[in-house]
Amino acid sequence: MKSYDLTYRRYVIGGVAILIVVVYIIRLFMLQITSDDYKKSADSNAFLKKIEYPSRGNMLDRKGKLLVFNQPSYDIMVVMNEMRDRLDTLEFCQTLGITRDDFDRRMATMKDRNRNPGYSRYTQQLFMSQLSDKDFSVFQEKMFRFPGFYVQKRSVRQYTYNMAAHLLGDVAEVSPADIEADDYYQPGDYIGKLGVERRYEAQLRGEKGIQILLRDAHGRVQGRYRNGALDHRAKPGKNLTLGIDTDLQLLGERLLEGKIGSIVAIEPSTGEVLCMVSSPSYDPRMMVGRQRSKNHRMLSQDVWKPLLNRSIMGQYPPGSTFKTTQGLTFLTEGVITPTTQYPCSHGFVFRGLRVGCHGHGSPLPLVPALSTSCNGYFCWGLYHMLNTNISKYHTVQNAMNTWRDYMVSMGFGYQLGIDLPGEKRGMIPNAQFYDKAYKGSWNGLTVISIAIGQGEVNATPLQIANLGATIANRGYYYVPHVVKKVEGEPLDTMFTRKHYTKAAREAYDYVVQGMRASAVGGTCHELAKYDFMACGKTGTAQNKGHDHSVFMGFAPMDEPKIAVAVYVENGGWGATYGVPIGGLIMEQYLKGKLSEASEARAKIIQEKRINYGTGDR
Repeated sequence: MKSYDLTYRRYVIGGVAILIVVVYIIRLFMLQITSDDYKKSADSNAFLKKIEYPSRGNMLDRKGKLLVFNQPSYDIMVVMNEMRDRLDTLEFCQTLGITRDDFDRRMATMKDRNRNPGYSRYTQQLFMSQLSDKDFSVFQEKMFRFPGFYVQKRSVRQYTYNMAAHLLGDVAEVSPADIEADDYYQPGDYIGKLGVERRYEAQLRGEKGIQILLRDAHGRVQGRYRNGALDHRAKPGKNLTLGIDTDLQLLGERLLEGKIGSIVAIEPSTGEVLCMVSSPSYDPRMMVGRQRSKNHRMLSQDVWKPLLNRSIMGQYPPGSTFKTTQGLTFLTEGVITPTTQYPCSHGFVFRGLRVGCHGHGSPLPLVPALSTSCNGYFCWGLYHMLNTNISKYHTVQNAMNTWRDYMVSMGFGYQLGIDLPGEKRGMIPNAQFYDKAYKGSWNGLTVISIAIGQGEVNATPLQIANLGATIANRGYYYVPHVVKKVEGEPLDTMFTRKHYTKAAREAYDYVVQGMRASAVGGTCHELAKYDFMACGKTGTAQNKGHDHSVFMGFAPMDEPKIAVAVYVENGGWGATYGVPIGGLIMEQYLKGKLSEASEARAKIIQEKRINYGTGDR
């Protein structure tokens, strides 16, 4: 009789043997093919791959003045597999001026794969960054006593002027997210974090080089592997020429001392940003070196938010500067003609609703309405567009969305696309917004405040300055951009393409006349003192507290070279701060310097302080 027990036992033993063989084969495959641990170990023993870091591109202003450059610094790198137990930790810490706790913390951070996903005990890891020349010299003398430690030459950013911190940006060590997003970076590398440094990181950073050095069995470097045939030199980053005028930027920052707000100036013919001031600001040199983290934490906790670039991130009611967009829309849509007159009984008064206005002649047509900044005129215009043009638009919703389309074409409601990170879009309401807010029951009277740049309308100072540039160009703009030229490559075509608005060319002529009339004898009459033909529009934007002081203008009238927006939080009337600051900015750029009388006015404005209280902003 056949023994089935023995047969089954033979199959089981054979199966176990085959399983063990398969497991060994899989393990050998993983060790030799899939895993690179042994390869790294072998490479570490035979080779020392030394990274050569490129110098970061410099930044210059539009006149060739050096703004941002590099200064040598040194990083200490360590290969954990070479350090072993041979390190005299006490002497090492004394040489670098750190404590044993500092040493242990740095080592623990380095080995934490969550914070340092590229960690390997066989490759160089960053132990300490940005040593000064003095600290480097002390360490270099004793480095032979510290096996596994190397010095890597790097550079840190330096700034010629204490200005434009928000615009220029800063450089800091890469985060795990940066490393994951781009395999160019390794732990300990640096990357642009804000401003131009961030936006043009790919151009500024250059290309790394590498030297492969051959080592003997004792780890001593014997020379270059294959006489350097596999080495390649680092390529420096590209230099950037910015559109910024240094003297203009410095003046703008002086004028906003002790105030919260923004100044943006644009060259209408190119879209180049001539100055971009956000106040309060900080010295960009605070973000350099080993004190960067401490300083950044201090600034981020400041209630006045000095890290916020209000020029592109501040979203404010544009106030009466927005009336220019209404005039353009009403003329083009046929709601008004240049001679259409509307009454103003110290404001817009209709069916129990009142929007106040200051005293001036009444009734009046478009040009004097812009000159005197009449609230009543533009409220009547919006009312007639939304409520009485049923034959053209059929519904208030269609009329509202037509109005919205004009505003969007003029650069409001969406990001303009400036070459800086963090730009906000502002707010332009549409019919769907009001249908939801008022459950479908609304009309022109409900939303009348948008006609004078209040209510739901919000804009950034950059968008207001772009409006000035668009009017200066009589109907088109270029996307504002900070960088004028990238070394060795053309500027992105998005910055060289004209964007036309929906408003008619003839409509712009009348709005320009109104802004010129304002500068000669209207709310911007202080501009009349200058010998260049300035055009301007004030704004007094209502606020929960004191009103904001706003100005938008350009000069000269017929061959515009500069468009300016000024926004001073809680500054009161547009003529209080907005117009005087705007005029000085125009004069500085067009004349190259301020007159003696203008310099005296600039000092008075510089010394004025606005009391913002101590509440959290």
